[in-house]
Amino acid sequence: MPIIRVEMFKGRTRDQKRALVEELTAGFVKACGGKPDGLHVLITEVEKEDWGASGELMIDKYPD
Repeated sequence: MPIIRVEMFKGRTRDQKRALVEELTAGFVKACGGKPDGLHVLITEVEKEDWGASGELMIDKYPD
């Protein structure tokens, strides 16, 4: 069972997440084969204050 893991900032709507899962599933099946019902997508939402890159917190780089 393949698993696609997505880590992203909080703030997307349920419809956006639904569309993301549909697109990732279709893209994986097209590129790698298999059946959609055998693929799992796990979305982890992270606060900007809990994500750092290039030596700084994302909340400082991208404030709301």
